[in-house]
Amino acid sequence: MFAVVIGNLFVANPGAVIPIVLEIPLAIAIGVYIYRTRSSALLPSIAGVIVLYALILVGNAFPISLDGLAEALGVEQTRNVWVVLLFIYTWIASRIPVWVLLQPRDYINSHQLFIALGVIGLGVIVGMNTIAAPVVNDVPEGSPSFFPFLFITIACGAISGFHSLVSSGTTSKQLDKEPDARYVGYMGAVGEGSLATGAVLAATSGVAASQADWEALYPDFATASGGAVGNFVNGVAQFANNLAIPLDLATIFAAVVVISFAATTMDTGVRLQRYVVQEIGELIGVRALSRNLTVATTVAVVIPLAMALLPGGGEAGYTFGVLWQLFGTTNQLTAGLALSVVAVWVTRRGRNPIAALIPLVFLLVMTTWALLVNLRNFVRDDQWVLAPLDALIFVLAVWLIVEAAIALLAARRERPAVPVDGTGTGRESVVARANPDEATSDVPLGGADQDDRR
Repeated sequence: MFAVVIGNLFVANPGAVIPIVLEIPLAIAIGVYIYRTRSSALLPSIAGVIVLYALILVGNAFPISLDGLAEALGVEQTRNVWVVLLFIYTWIASRIPVWVLLQPRDYINSHQLFIALGVIGLGVIVGMNTIAAPVVNDVPEGSPSFFPFLFITIACGAISGFHSLVSSGTTSKQLDKEPDARYVGYMGAVGEGSLATGAVLAATSGVAASQADWEALYPDFATASGGAVGNFVNGVAQFANNLAIPLDLATIFAAVVVISFAATTMDTGVRLQRYVVQEIGELIGVRALSRNLTVATTVAVVIPLAMALLPGGGEAGYTFGVLWQLFGTTNQLTAGLALSVVAVWVTRRGRNPIAALIPLVFLLVMTTWALLVNLRNFVRDDQWVLAPLDALIFVLAVWLIVEAAIALLAARRERPAVPVDGTGTGRESVVARANPDEATSDVPLGGADQDDRR
């Protein structure tokens, strides 16, 4: 799905190609410099952002289109050429150590996030004098019900299972020491929520200046869904234009921000997929999958590549016409799994798990409800690809609920009479009870470079 989104953005915004492509060697250079000099990442990554945005001028002057290549290869959609190239890139990116590319590029992207939020905020203050979206809007044609589907639609700005995979599989390897996780996690959530607010503003006031504009962009659910990414890009570009940035450059800037985040999410996803493939290989005793990086990475790339290129699904294509309908439930089911693990872990340490249990129960209710409604709709519409997958995910959801309940009951029986100390040894600690922050382990975690070498 991310590959298709990026491919569509490259086709619609050819001026973004040069900045995005050259961001890769730029990030590698920054990563190697930081690693070899052991210096702070702040100044090199800020310099990287400056170079990246200077490249927007180059990209605007020399837009790159692959229409000719697609025609020569006999490929009907230029987007699919980009999709193949993107997966070739992720095959390489997911194999190299985190510190070489992923980490330094995320340093650049972290600055981009603040810049984008600043542009949106200032653009709203300077130029927004009306919100075209109606206060109360008739439910557009083809829309799903508010309950439960709103709660499996909102992800990054609220709660998302994919983020738990990234945090455990990638982010944790980049922390210097354990207490840093609290600040990284909390500020990450604040940043995501702020960007979600900016996205709502961009897709309403930014992209639609009048009621007529709004009705043209959002006449029904299908049209609104199909134009979502483009509406966001154009909305952010309009906010940047309010700050006297020429609209053509502002549009490329917005596209670069979106593609940068989508690209790092995509190759992180492939890296995590490789981890999963290797773990499955370990469980079933297939050494070629568990130990051979080339085989595991190829499996992790070929499966989503095939899904991205599959025909069907009407105008939206197979990816968004078919697969996307299961994204929300699978993502939020993974979030439920993460919350279950947290609740059990907290309970075993003698702490109150209520902060994890409340969202866990709400999330599992909404997810299973949505799965049942979708299953009925898929069977009614003879969608025999989605219906069995939906049924399988529903079984997994029920399984998760049962396992979580059993694990929580067992954890309640096992938990100590007093909270364990911060080292996890199980012994009572005055420091842990008085100040959990001070009791947290301050031992450096093995860095990303150590993990990847191992």
